[in-house]
Amino acid sequence: MKRLFNILPWAAMLAMGIICLPQMGVTQEHHPHIRAAMQELREARRELQTAARDFCGHRKDAVHECDEALKQLQLALDCDRK
Repeated sequence: MKRLFNILPWAAMLAMGIICLPQMGVTQEHHPHIRAAMQELREARRELQTAARDFCGHRKDAVHECDEALKQLQLALDCDRK
């Protein structure tokens, strides 16, 4: 009986650890929407660059803004990995 009382606290801590372990673990999110947005921005940038028109002078600024958005999204993903 005394041995049971010695083992019981350890068994209880083990059980609590098993129950709490998934909640304590930090999991990285895959962020599918951010990654999809980045892909769409890359394609839009490519389309702007290869277009025959200048879009009333907005093409240069739009390409620049796509680059900036891609940069910020990549920084956000990099930050999430830390």
